[in-house]
Amino acid sequence: MLNPYSDYFKTVIRTVEDWPQPGVNFRDITPLLQNKAAFRKLIDSFVHRYQEQPIAAVAAIDARGFILGAPLAYELGASFVPVRKKGKLPFDTLCESYQLEYGHAEVEMHTDAFAPGDKVLLLDDLIATGGTMLAAARLIRRLGAEVLECGAIIDLPELGGSDRLKQAGFEVYAACSFNEDE
Repeated sequence: MLNPYSDYFKTVIRTVEDWPQPGVNFRDITPLLQNKAAFRKLIDSFVHRYQEQPIAAVAAIDARGFILGAPLAYELGASFVPVRKKGKLPFDTLCESYQLEYGHAEVEMHTDAFAPGDKVLLLDDLIATGGTMLAAARLIRRLGAEVLECGAIIDLPELGGSDRLKQAGFEVYAACSFNEDE
């Protein structure tokens, strides 16, 4: 299902050329967050998409995913579960590694984040190569919960992340998507 505000969101998201390195177009969501009408439309569009789903928890990826995940969990009457970078959570955790362009990184979550069989919505601000979201989805499965969908504000389909998620058996949704030449 296409988000009816997709084109609108794209006009509010700022593109910063050649950042953080030459040739990269960085998609900056801060103007969308600063625009109260746009931010409300963003949260409402996700609420409308998921309000009739049996979502027990919203898991959001550190740190920009928290911006979307917390208000959405509140609006859906679901719990909020942070997926953090390794070493940031104080209780018993499970950890999952994923590949970066140069090296690897790890995400973790508390071992008591979900009950077995919980239906979980996984969120982040952006789907690029999909590594972080795949690692978080594997953690959710390891804890016995089910990922209903992987959602994001922005999808960058040319980087292949949404395809990787789909190939791994996950449903994917983004409020808007950008091609490199946009």
